[in-house]
Amino acid sequence: MPIIETDTVVLSPATRIFSALTTILAIAIPLTAVGFALGFSRALGLALYDEQFLSFLLGLCLALVFISRNTDGSNRNGPAPWYDALAAGLGFAVCGSIAWDFENISMSSAMDPATFFIPAAILIVLLLEGVRRVAGVALTVIIAIFLFYGIWGHMMPAPLTGREVSSARLAVQIAFDPSAILGTALFICATAVVSFILFGAVLQRAGGTDFFNAISLALFGGYRGGAAKIAVVSSALMGSISGSAVANVVSSGVITIPLMKRSGYRARTAAAIETVASTGGQLAPPVMGAAAFLMADFLQIDYSTVVIAALVPSLLYFLAIFFRVDLAAARHGLSALPKSELQSPRTVLRQGWFYFLPFVVLIYAMFGLNLRVEEAALWASATMLPILIIKVGILSSPARIFDALIAAGKTSLSVILIAAAAGIIIGVLNLTGLSFTLTRILTALGENSLLLLLLLSAGLSIILGMGMPTVGVYVLLATLVTPSMVRLGVEPIAAHMFVLYFGMMSMITPPVAVAAFSAASLASSPPMRTALEATTLAWTAFVVPFLFAFSPSLLGVGSFVTVATSVLTAIAGVWCITAGSVGYIRGHAGMVPRLIILLAGAALLLPTDLFNGAMWINLFGAMAAAALLLGRSGANRPQVIS
Repeated sequence: MPIIETDTVVLSPATRIFSALTTILAIAIPLTAVGFALGFSRALGLALYDEQFLSFLLGLCLALVFISRNTDGSNRNGPAPWYDALAAGLGFAVCGSIAWDFENISMSSAMDPATFFIPAAILIVLLLEGVRRVAGVALTVIIAIFLFYGIWGHMMPAPLTGREVSSARLAVQIAFDPSAILGTALFICATAVVSFILFGAVLQRAGGTDFFNAISLALFGGYRGGAAKIAVVSSALMGSISGSAVANVVSSGVITIPLMKRSGYRARTAAAIETVASTGGQLAPPVMGAAAFLMADFLQIDYSTVVIAALVPSLLYFLAIFFRVDLAAARHGLSALPKSELQSPRTVLRQGWFYFLPFVVLIYAMFGLNLRVEEAALWASATMLPILIIKVGILSSPARIFDALIAAGKTSLSVILIAAAAGIIIGVLNLTGLSFTLTRILTALGENSLLLLLLLSAGLSIILGMGMPTVGVYVLLATLVTPSMVRLGVEPIAAHMFVLYFGMMSMITPPVAVAAFSAASLASSPPMRTALEATTLAWTAFVVPFLFAFSPSLLGVGSFVTVATSVLTAIAGVWCITAGSVGYIRGHAGMVPRLIILLAGAALLLPTDLFNGAMWINLFGAMAAAALLLGRSGANRPQVIS
């Protein structure tokens, strides 16, 4: 028991030991990833398999999760109970033994799986429990279902009958084979994603988050609906390098939601705006919740190709939110923020222009020098160090760096464990042949209609994505759903973007809208009503994926003229549909003008190469919208919310 002396809490020796161990493990995670990314092992003359690095890093994460998290997933303040300490030791020992003697273990276990069944089973069970603590029950149950299928899938009725695999063979293949737990998903998250998480942690400790909030406030606070526009821009900026929609909601929502409520927005509307903006950050480059790096590897294409493909859909997504808050503010007479609360953009930029330098370095390193994404992220992090020293002083900067390493380690914990768990699903799919079975079933269902297949894939993506983080959502859907779409003629990158969008919409749509529920708790609004409003606000994410599945010009695929025309008409279409749904077209609009502008927007939203004659429909939509806008005056007075 701690002894209290005046205002100072004296921790017990056991608490001190576990606290120090938690700190050491948290710091070791990003340092191990950085060391591997920079090739320190080669510099020391060590020829290591990638799997040795991955197993050691996984061992650190398993030890940390059982020491630092309670059984309900909350952070632990005191010493771990004996069973969690035992689990931490077992997890580190099993993974450490793999790291120490991977070559021998991988070959021997393939020849004699029964001998290695117990350590393999221990690793799988501990990983499942670790994932439950960091990601919740939903993902754990899904993985458990796949494991049960791996054991008893051969007893399932046709067409779901799987290949018969012994329990020992299944366990060792999942635990030790490079195509399962120690596979691509874990490798990418352990290198590229951890490097970006470290970059974000250093940026935050150097004051970058405050700067982006300040510049958003300065740029948009003086306009109608300025508080909501600040939320959209700041959440987009920070969410694009964040690994979690929920974390983005919590970190930025504590500032933006009260600001929106004070400006006149209803609680559930403020929460919905923050939810949709934060979730959209997972769809915007450069990180896309780690999906960008995984997608490049799945498709065997350059990372830059994924970034280019993601730009236009994410632009349409955020423009729809931006247009919505602007037009709704005009309709309801929401005023700008008081000038006394605002600084000029020039003043804010003068005080923090240097926060853009790390992003310049990041972009140049990736696209100019063609460095690996993890190296580019580390160079960007290094660029932050002199900024950190200038902002907090040379004496305080070591403590901030130390704190950033701890934060990066704790944030990386969930990403690494989820990626490793996704490897279990991939391993089961490969061993049992279930991936080919599901592809065949979906293809058969949609062989006469690509639209039907897309609708089935969208629904399946939302259902499978419920309650799951970005990494788990994407790996699962890219493995299960995209092959059938590609077989029916969808461009591979369009198929992968399609499932990513609908998988992320599970963060918004009821019944398991974890991002919306998190924002609702901050806003003290009804959770389900918040989720429903967020779903309507994110309408582009439900429509645009169907468009680029049929015509990938919105992903930058095609001639320059086709792509440029499709993008411009899509932006106009998004504005028209948003104006019609809000009911404000240069003033309050009645039913007939709203219907006309909605139809015009739908016509403009169609890609120009979607089918023969699509360009004429675009032209008709443009003429109808122009005639309506020119024929209306802005004299109608806004309606003020009662």
